[in-house]
Amino acid sequence: MQAPWWRQAVLYQLYPLSFTDANDDGYGDLRGILERLDYLSWLGVGAVWLSPIYASPMVDWGYDVSDFERIDPIFGDLPTFDKLLKAVHDRGMKLLLDFVPNHTSIEHAWFKASRSSKTNPKRDWYIWADPKPDGSPPNNWLSRFGGSAWELDAKTKQYYMHSYLPEQADLNWRNPEVRAAMLSVMRFWLDRGVDGFRTDAVYSLIKDEQLRDNPPNPNYKPGDDPSEAFLRLHSAGQSELFHVLNTFCDVLATHQDRFLVSEPPLYLSLPGLEQLYDACTTHPLHMPFNFNLMTLPWHATRFRDFIDQYESILGQDDLPNYVLGNHDQSRVASRLGEHKARLMALMQMTLRGMPVVYYGDELGLQDAVVPKSQQKDPWGERVPRHHHDRDVARSPMPWKAGRYAGFSRHKPWQPLARNAESANVETEQAHAGSLLNLYRRLIALRGQSPALLDGVYASYPHTSESIFAYTRTSDQQQFLIVLNFSDHPARFKPSHELKRLIVGTHARSGAETLSGEYAPHEGRVYLVSGEEAIL
Repeated sequence: MQAPWWRQAVLYQLYPLSFTDANDDGYGDLRGILERLDYLSWLGVGAVWLSPIYASPMVDWGYDVSDFERIDPIFGDLPTFDKLLKAVHDRGMKLLLDFVPNHTSIEHAWFKASRSSKTNPKRDWYIWADPKPDGSPPNNWLSRFGGSAWELDAKTKQYYMHSYLPEQADLNWRNPEVRAAMLSVMRFWLDRGVDGFRTDAVYSLIKDEQLRDNPPNPNYKPGDDPSEAFLRLHSAGQSELFHVLNTFCDVLATHQDRFLVSEPPLYLSLPGLEQLYDACTTHPLHMPFNFNLMTLPWHATRFRDFIDQYESILGQDDLPNYVLGNHDQSRVASRLGEHKARLMALMQMTLRGMPVVYYGDELGLQDAVVPKSQQKDPWGERVPRHHHDRDVARSPMPWKAGRYAGFSRHKPWQPLARNAESANVETEQAHAGSLLNLYRRLIALRGQSPALLDGVYASYPHTSESIFAYTRTSDQQQFLIVLNFSDHPARFKPSHELKRLIVGTHARSGAETLSGEYAPHEGRVYLVSGEEAIL
């Protein structure tokens, strides 16, 4: 019996505004994605996740949805989406949409009805509360984007809650009508043929029914991000959340081969991840993103210890995953540098589970330089001292060198990455040693190797402080992966007899391939036993 597609696929996050502009207005669109699908097939990705493409005022660039069942004109329309979906499937890939269940735009028809009067039937679709006697907000909850999580509505003299921007009003997931309406949205897209969803901000879905104050954060210090002054004990992460996630899984289970990925907080601990894995009680088709590799200190033992612990909490049907970058974080190549980025690519593609690649990271794109006059990110604009501008990681995909990098014939909505002239698809495809070709080789190796797809992970004992090594073993094959996390050369001699070097981050030849000498930030994949992969 063939394994489900999500146990074999590399998931590629595509930010539609920045991928390809087909109508030359400076913004990426669905037709542009359609024109570039052959690149994704060439790269070898198995599934594509689109950041939001729904109708939106674009205050938060699509995460403020005004109609969940309509495509925003900046991207195209439903017929174009249907063509894109068919083309993705024709190439043997899957398509996931970004599902935004926590909030809507204040321009959504539901919210307009809700705020029209206290007696409107949709009033309870959102979270409304009276002011305190002095007119201040109902409690001390804070928005992640700065300031109070409450906005006063002048007409009805009540506050509505927003976990993020005031333009993004939180839905009341304790209301069964809200649940039914949002599950209907999921069915609309599943019936259209999408293969699943990435659910946005799931930890914020359910709030304390009594609206109790959050307790002070004992680790908060003067000068820290003001939005972290209180622990979100009552404004997020409520126990009822897991029942809601299970209803999502129940909906997906009515359609064959559909998959759900959830976005937890960046800082969520392993016990928290374990709870999210367990949320779907009857269907093993839910995976919470694992963001921990983006925050771990750069040290071999810290990575080994975390991955060993992560593997230990997973159930038989749980799918591990490793995320290195996304639309909210600085680019991998800017955070780590080129050599460490190559090492992380090799590690990500040889660990167990689903690798998640953010568009352009396969090129080693660096952060863009975004002048304040061109800043689009409302988070960076409203809390400038404490959050980097997320615009830097949303630069146009560079397809070739030159003006506008083949993204558009019009000035793009965002500046190009600082290294787009050299880190672009055309240039890197032609260079055998490029990061792009390393990604392609690793994806191909993973796809044709039973040990890397389904084999057991085991960290290697008796390594040095610089080396993180592990094996991946199936009935047919065994691989040894060796990673030097040090800024200096390191030695490692395994007890295994090695058949040959399959792929590495550094060019090697002859006797060097089986040597125990590793350059700074070098990684290698060795075949220990079984059939050899053909690359």
